[in-house]
Amino acid sequence: MAEYLQVFRRAIQQLRGHGGIRGVVMQLLRVNDVKTGALVGVDKSGNKYFEDNRYFFGRHRWVIYAKEMNGKNTYWEVDGSMVPPEWHRWLHCITDNPPTTHPPVPRKFIWENHKFNLSGSASQYVPYSTTRKKIHEWVPPQATTK
Repeated sequence: MAEYLQVFRRAIQQLRGHGGIRGVVMQLLRVNDVKTGALVGVDKSGNKYFEDNRYFFGRHRWVIYAKEMNGKNTYWEVDGSMVPPEWHRWLHCITDNPPTTHPPVPRKFIWENHKFNLSGSASQYVPYSTTRKKIHEWVPPQATTK
């Protein structure tokens, strides 16, 4: 009977933590997971980072992504590259100290304004060719009209 009470308490905590039944359903549809835990911090983009050591290692830290990043609506299109490097270290257990308590050492290769991956979009990086073509496409001759 005690186990059923614990399950019921966890269900109530989930409902409270996500703002009711609607919030739980939207979270489940958005990221296929419903968890509650202690808020560790928020980054510049508005991503929220949580931790709960009751979950097993590797699943005990997670992020709830912001609804908008760099002017793009990211509510349904979440991407792992939306996590900045300093939070990536903590999220993947490279360090135990979150950037809120121990800020990372500034490096010249870490950008101030983190940008997420733009591959597959209209603003992706496409390099231009600096070599001549070896094969040229065939252009059909123009028909002359009289």
